[in-house]
Amino acid sequence: MKRLLSLLLAALLPLGLMSACGAPADGGTQNGASTLVYGSADYTRINPAMDEHGEINVLLFDGLAAHDGENQIIPGLAETWEYNPETCTYTFHLRPNVKWHDGQPFTAEDVKFTIESIMDPENGSENAPNYEDVEEITVIDAHTVVFRLSEPNVAFQEYMTIAILPKHLLEGEDMQASDFFRAPVGTGPYKLESWDAGQSIVLVKNEDYYRGGPQIDRIIFKIVADDNAQAIQLESGELDLALLDPKNARNFAARDGFACYDMTTSDYRGILFNFWNDYWTENRDIIPAICYAIDRQAIIDSVLLGQGMAAYSPLQRNNFNYEDIEHYDYDPVKAREILETAGCTMGANGFYERGGEEIGFVISVMAGEQDRIDIAQAAAQQLREAGINCTVELPAQMDWGRQMACLIGWGSPFDADDHTYKVFGTDKGANYSGYSNARVDEYLTLARQSDDPEVRRAYYARFQEELALDPAYAFICYIDANYVAKSTVQGIAPDTVLGHHGVGIFWNICEWTIG
Repeated sequence: MKRLLSLLLAALLPLGLMSACGAPADGGTQNGASTLVYGSADYTRINPAMDEHGEINVLLFDGLAAHDGENQIIPGLAETWEYNPETCTYTFHLRPNVKWHDGQPFTAEDVKFTIESIMDPENGSENAPNYEDVEEITVIDAHTVVFRLSEPNVAFQEYMTIAILPKHLLEGEDMQASDFFRAPVGTGPYKLESWDAGQSIVLVKNEDYYRGGPQIDRIIFKIVADDNAQAIQLESGELDLALLDPKNARNFAARDGFACYDMTTSDYRGILFNFWNDYWTENRDIIPAICYAIDRQAIIDSVLLGQGMAAYSPLQRNNFNYEDIEHYDYDPVKAREILETAGCTMGANGFYERGGEEIGFVISVMAGEQDRIDIAQAAAQQLREAGINCTVELPAQMDWGRQMACLIGWGSPFDADDHTYKVFGTDKGANYSGYSNARVDEYLTLARQSDDPEVRRAYYARFQEELALDPAYAFICYIDANYVAKSTVQGIAPDTVLGHHGVGIFWNICEWTIG
């Protein structure tokens, strides 16, 4: 039950659940204090240990390590660390004199508490697979912590970027439902000032931040329901920064007073097939036909206005991508051949049938992201043209156990293990499809156990080959992140490759200014 709750909460985080109030924001500089107003989707909680992709996380919390603008690992709360391959142990040396926002000292006990909480299966964290090799966590002293792994995991340093949580406020609390996650306390560059549910989350700068206080005094996450509303409020001056869909972002190009940042992401879209649904037990063999029936470039041209690229793998933005696999390029003739070889015959209504049942399914789409809705509708139309009766629904909430399929968004700009092992591995924390393939499991495990790039490259190639033979998703496209800001906002790093939901733009927030 806790795992199901985790999945549902994780699904809700990106959604704009309530519209923002119409009162004008106080962005810019007033009385010597600067404020940035960011158009945000709603948050049901702020819980970086259990969930991913909250843009607000990096403002409130720190990890032992961090990422720079090239997504490389740099020190965070840990000044240094070393790895002993003979004992498979990592020793982290923490910065002294770091304080939580409530003034309490940050120590190694907080690190141990956080990672053990993520590892605890009762807590249902989707991040648990990242730490499943950890056998023991030992606190040497207040500023030294040692992790002993059962076997090598080359991505372990990557996973030390996870936000660390305060033991003194969360020990004994429910890690899914604690009130802490509506009033979070971190060590990050900003601290929570107020949270008006469904309206705004207000942050103020942390004057005691160990890297030095940021230059912008306040950041307001203003809750705005959808891309269209964000574009309207950006134009009216109520927002200073927003992530828009391509059609809305295009209206701000070359306009005085605005700057457009069309940023590359590792964020892909595709149709997730829910293998917990009996439909795919009976019809798994037609999934390649679905993949061939999608005209990816047509969707990129019409929905994304030519931005992004066609997707065939979860690693196309990664240096371990392997191109020599089946891309499922648009081929409606081949799609029909697969259906007919599988025993499907064309019915009187223009859709294939098998065993007296019509071939077709429903794609569920989370509300609030217009480009995701448009991609699903375009794909469904193409599938209907190929003889598969596909429709789209926007449920009030995602039912991961019973839905037939959904328009998934995933992707990571970091180590190749991130968003592959826990997403496609059998029974892993972020495997929302119930996908299971023994060869995929084997190759992903072997790839994370080697620090030799060529060995990893070979295993990730095999992983991608097997995933193409037995698709978990019908990959569609990688999208760009279309951020639009007032021209007074300075410091955005446009060349950083961003993650899912365009997360990552705030990596250097301490350098931002408002002119």
